[in-house]
Amino acid sequence: MKIAMVGSGGVGGYFGAGLSRGGADVHFIARGAHLAAMRERGLTIEGHGEPILLPKVQATSDTASIGVCDLVVIGVKLWDTAAVLEQIRQLVGPKTTIISFQNGVTKRDLIRSANPGAHVMDGVAYVATTIDRPGVIRRTGPLERLIFGEIAGGPSVVGEQLLGIARKGGINAEVSTDVTREVWQKFVFLIGLSSTTTSMRSRIGPIRSNPQTRAFMLDVMREVVAVGRALGVQLDADYAEQRLEFADGVSPDMTSSMHHDLERGNKLELPWLSGAVVELGAKAGIATPLNRAVRDILTLHSTGPHPERASARNA
Repeated sequence: MKIAMVGSGGVGGYFGAGLSRGGADVHFIARGAHLAAMRERGLTIEGHGEPILLPKVQATSDTASIGVCDLVVIGVKLWDTAAVLEQIRQLVGPKTTIISFQNGVTKRDLIRSANPGAHVMDGVAYVATTIDRPGVIRRTGPLERLIFGEIAGGPSVVGEQLLGIARKGGINAEVSTDVTREVWQKFVFLIGLSSTTTSMRSRIGPIRSNPQTRAFMLDVMREVVAVGRALGVQLDADYAEQRLEFADGVSPDMTSSMHHDLERGNKLELPWLSGAVVELGAKAGIATPLNRAVRDILTLHSTGPHPERASARNA
């Protein structure tokens, strides 16, 4: 199976390494110092047992040089999706499957509209990783799970093929017959975590320990569950409460990638997270006042550092 990993950071780099070990013909699409290091020294995975070194990988920033692939995996930040969908056209042929392991629940609509004739699947990636230094992905937690499946449900020839490669490469993977539900289940907790840690500038430990902020997190997730159920997603009525119980068991130092992006002055995935909850809630007739508050509070930072904030920091 010829696979293009569009985005070779914490998710694409990590799982792409596993798929390569599983026997796939993997092409990593990267840029900058990370690309240069991968070309020179290969790709290394650290932080979980013995380091895994792929001394030679196929890495490029030029999608045209790769050619048509069997599978195109999208793992870039959501704000890069539109640009990436233009770049991958040369990777997509009549038998190509596109799958996204990005955050959010609106990604598939963007992919389908940009590639109306392509076979599109959906998926969820659970893993705590980061680019530790160019050419090196560090796993920072024990969680690893890769779930994918057909959007319409049912069996999947491509999914079973990908599953075999993933498991051979040591990835904890599974094919789901209800991938929409899987995506929304991750979305519920992701919204609870990202909205609170980013707006409160805090790790999850203090948030879940304080009665007021704990209640806020729960109610934020309840809004997401209500929207999903109104749209026909098979979520348990008490799924927000289940996720709050899950939150009690994670490391108190856990935070969200959006919180990291805020601290680093990067763009935020806000429009596709709490912003998407507000938009989908409006379509479904579900009130989402807390997600609207989070969206509005963080809007000035969603495109990067606000000029006044940057000026104050440099004064």
